[in-house]
Amino acid sequence: MSSKPAVEQPALATLTTNGQTYELPIITGTVGPSVIDVSDLYSQTDQFTYDPGFTSTAACESKITYIDGDAGILLYRGYPIAELAEKSNFVEIAFLLLTGELPSKAEFEEFNHAITHHTMVHEQLLKFFSGFRRDAHPMAIMCGVVGALSAFYHDSTDINDAYQRMVASRRLIAKMPTIAAMALKYSLGQPFVYPRNDLDYTADFLHMCFAVPAQEYKVNPVIARAMDRIFILHADHEQNASTSTVRLASSSGANPFACVAAGIACLWGPAHGGANEAALKMLAEIGEVDRIPEYIKRAKDKNDPFRLMGFGHRVYKNYDPRARVMQQTCHEVLKELGITDDPMLDVAMELERIALSDDYFIEKKLYPNIDFYSGITLKAIGFPTTMFTALFALARTTGWVAQWNEMIEDPSQRIGRPRQVYSGHTEREYVDLAKR
Repeated sequence: MSSKPAVEQPALATLTTNGQTYELPIITGTVGPSVIDVSDLYSQTDQFTYDPGFTSTAACESKITYIDGDAGILLYRGYPIAELAEKSNFVEIAFLLLTGELPSKAEFEEFNHAITHHTMVHEQLLKFFSGFRRDAHPMAIMCGVVGALSAFYHDSTDINDAYQRMVASRRLIAKMPTIAAMALKYSLGQPFVYPRNDLDYTADFLHMCFAVPAQEYKVNPVIARAMDRIFILHADHEQNASTSTVRLASSSGANPFACVAAGIACLWGPAHGGANEAALKMLAEIGEVDRIPEYIKRAKDKNDPFRLMGFGHRVYKNYDPRARVMQQTCHEVLKELGITDDPMLDVAMELERIALSDDYFIEKKLYPNIDFYSGITLKAIGFPTTMFTALFALARTTGWVAQWNEMIEDPSQRIGRPRQVYSGHTEREYVDLAKR
């Protein structure tokens, strides 16, 4: 007599509150920690969870990026970030993040052609720049210009149309380098440089940033490769603040250009996208190698507000896997450009040596992170510090667009509506102005 296979029961978590016991489903992903499903908690218990910053809350299910901060792992669609940075290029990574798979040769050629031939922006958009002050921060310009794209490309704002979503995704990835380069040129008082279809994605961006009409500019392949790696390393990073902002804005049904503009605004914050700029400011403050012991002592003093910027990471409790790639890239750029006598660089290299050998930093796992190396690299290439976060936004647009598409296609997605613990006044009676 054959016996029926046992039916596997779903894992459950037990919650006891106000004398009542409730069973909550446990959801397990393909890798990483499992999560307790509290979506029905309020209807069952008349209570919410309290989680400031949502650091213990999974707000969505995603197949795009996986991070294991304790082990120092970062995967794009299952591929290790170091392997992608070494063997791939940014346009291929954009295809991977958007579709879930690496492209075939034919798919890459079609996608690359589409991105290349969408890099120009509407000519009337150029007039938009003249409305900003000459000293406007590039991120302020990018917020406004990217948000304005929805006023120029009406044919790709219907989020319920899969074809329009595809067109909008490609337009955003293609036009962001042009907009970022224009923001740089505007701040420098130089004429805009139009994109060129004979250059690849990253070389074209560098050409738009550094070429001038008065003389020919040839893109250095070592610098272009370094820039491409920087774009790859910043392309996506799971449900960080700016990505969550894009998803939250998207949950209302807002058009993709507005949602990415919201992500840019969030990324602008110094606690998020401005970390590499902060690291450079710290190096400038230290100034000389001889002053490093003083600042190391301050960093170890719990009562001193000084903190070493560019060391450690909120997510990675091990060595940031992106930092390993960025470290190599940084040294390649400095060697290529022959930069050996920069005082700030001397400070950075000595800090790096100390952080990788000092027991205090090793014990606290305060390793140099990606922001430490990327700031030095971008400065060496010639970008002003005000452009650092704009470059971050350029690269992260790919991740934002991929996350946006995934959310729109998720049948379980609903408009974001966090709850609160109210601690204000209870109901009060209004008092007329004359009696107050």
